[in-house]
Amino acid sequence: MLQKRSLLRALAADEHNQTSFLQKFVQASSPNPPGETSRATAVIGEYLSSKNIPYELVDVNGDGKVNVISDFQGGKGPGPRVVLNGHVDVFPVGDGSGWSRDPWSGDIVDGRLHGRGVVDMKSGTASLIIAYAFLYERRHLLSGSVALCAVADEETGGKWGTKYLIEQDKHRWGGDLMLCAEPGGLETIRFAEKGSLRLTCTVKTKGALGPYLHLSKGAIRTASAFIDEVIKSVESLPVDLPDEMERHLEKPEVKRAIDQAMGPGTITIIARPTVNAGTIKGGLKVNMIPEICIFELDIRMPVGMREDTVLELIDTIIPQYEPASITIKKQAAASNPFNYSVIDHPIVRHLKDNAKSLRPGADAPIPIPSMGGSDSQKQWLL
Repeated sequence: MLQKRSLLRALAADEHNQTSFLQKFVQASSPNPPGETSRATAVIGEYLSSKNIPYELVDVNGDGKVNVISDFQGGKGPGPRVVLNGHVDVFPVGDGSGWSRDPWSGDIVDGRLHGRGVVDMKSGTASLIIAYAFLYERRHLLSGSVALCAVADEETGGKWGTKYLIEQDKHRWGGDLMLCAEPGGLETIRFAEKGSLRLTCTVKTKGALGPYLHLSKGAIRTASAFIDEVIKSVESLPVDLPDEMERHLEKPEVKRAIDQAMGPGTITIIARPTVNAGTIKGGLKVNMIPEICIFELDIRMPVGMREDTVLELIDTIIPQYEPASITIKKQAAASNPFNYSVIDHPIVRHLKDNAKSLRPGADAPIPIPSMGGSDSQKQWLL
């Protein structure tokens, strides 16, 4: 307990440096696409170097998708290996129009830091890096080991970030448990994530002049009908949740926490499969029946549901639209299985207790599943 209080006092005394680090981190643009992270990882490297912490830069293809990795062994012998994982890349900003300020400004106004990626997830990644630095300084007090992965490529699937690192050395960069500070709010702890299945679908039909629909319905109308059928069929699939998770989701306080964290109505689909038609392209001219239509589906699968179940169902739907040709291609880098940790895992209890001690007037955070995915999913891929 004395060591914990000493650590908290040291963190509080260093608040200005931590804010400055986050501000510089946000100001170092790292939109994905294109995914280049060298400016942002240089800021991380500068921070770690200031703490005399060794690290490595991993740029798999030499294209600027840079990962920062570091690890250390505690001085009190063997124990669990904890991996702190956060991503450096962020969503793009478009042409910059519609922003009230420069998205890379890092402006601090009324106690808030502004910029693309502050929430998802540079503040979370910065907090993990800061925690790692303070633990490194006190490594002689720790058993087990700690690893840091500040990674690229998360927003486009993680092939050259976390997934690559774990493929190289699963124990070193996957550890016994992984903590990821993706945005989740102060009131929740995420113990599970939906799986993702991204599909590129191509519909081909005969083309014709616009009025001649008796000859062909065209690729876009066929695609629209096919999408509608896939949505209805996939979202009606039965779900096989773990018993403890099913019981947990029935608790009124858990339902409230889910809707408060992710919006009213989330509880109705948190344990259900969903299908989003994210993009659709087709046609050459308004008065022509199109021969080709290409669209993308983002399918989210709850805990207990596997992609094979979904793909086999879609395969049964395709023949209904003959003579049209419908082909499906999985976007492997962006498709990952669900991720699930037992709700009463010791780390969940530690997180709840520590959060409660830091906010004694507030309720302890409630464990809930997440709608989206994070690089934590990659820990279970191999």
